[in-house]
Amino acid sequence: MSSVRDQGQGTGDQKRETRGGLPAALPPHLPQFPQRAWRKIFRGIVRASGWRFEGELPDVAKAVLIAAPHSSWWDGVHGLLFKVALGVDISFMAKRELFAWPLGPLLRKLGGIAIERHVARGVVEQMVRQFQTRERFWLGVEPEGTRKQVAEWKSGFWRIAREAGVPIIPAYFDYPRKVIGTGPLFHPTDDMAADIAALRAFYAPYKGKHRGA
Repeated sequence: MSSVRDQGQGTGDQKRETRGGLPAALPPHLPQFPQRAWRKIFRGIVRASGWRFEGELPDVAKAVLIAAPHSSWWDGVHGLLFKVALGVDISFMAKRELFAWPLGPLLRKLGGIAIERHVARGVVEQMVRQFQTRERFWLGVEPEGTRKQVAEWKSGFWRIAREAGVPIIPAYFDYPRKVIGTGPLFHPTDDMAADIAALRAFYAPYKGKHRGA
């Protein structure tokens, strides 16, 4: 648990390798987009926006990445910009109905996975299957499940990580500083309540556009 509460901002080497607020290179094992000209365009947009990345991208092939605080639709805009600018191929879940033409091909290209949302346990099983059948797979999840303030996080992200046997990457928005960052890897234990409490404690210093976590 202590590693999650340790909110260090990466090593000196990692900082030296950061250019214009973005890492100059990615670890070799994480899922990545191919190098394309449009990545340079997105990197330019991020730099011009004044936002920057802090922390360290872990060199792991499979993980559940959770993002919080989620208080505005702008989170999705910034998240997409950083995802493409960094070149990290982070998949996300969306209800199957959204994958019809013409939105479907674009969603799939951006990493979208169609799911049946009304069957809660089925969603966990579907995502565990994705981890089992892919060599590299990062799944992005918003544990709050809504832009509103919530008393409790949804547990699906923990169940997916636990059953798939993969670590959790805590990613955060900090709007006052115009920062998107990642904390240390978190390995789920058999105590779901304690794990989620530790993760929520990690997010305490960070502020979304309208609230904290």
